[in-house]
Amino acid sequence: MPVGVILFLVYGLIMLGFIGLTMPKVIELAIEAPVSPLGLLYMLLLAYLIFTITLVLQRKQAAYPLALGLASLGLTLVFVDPLGWFALVVAVVVLIGLRRQASRAWFTEP
Repeated sequence: MPVGVILFLVYGLIMLGFIGLTMPKVIELAIEAPVSPLGLLYMLLLAYLIFTITLVLQRKQAAYPLALGLASLGLTLVFVDPLGWFALVVAVVVLIGLRRQASRAWFTEP
């Protein structure tokens, strides 16, 4: 498994853990209103994250652009998070790792 793919999987699992740790806030909002914008955002991100990680582990060709898209989400955190610069650096490292030829060759299954 190429280094870029390993970096992406670690990045994805860290994001999954972060979503899990911040889920009580979404549940607290769901008590007040069944549908909230934050809840919808979390569910979309969770579905996108799990689907992309699953496709990457299966080496599907469709996983490559999804993985690039998921890694690029970290680029936007620089505007909303105090630790945004750290997220920016991590996202750039993951994107560079995914753009390498060995990482692109990993996604071979149709």
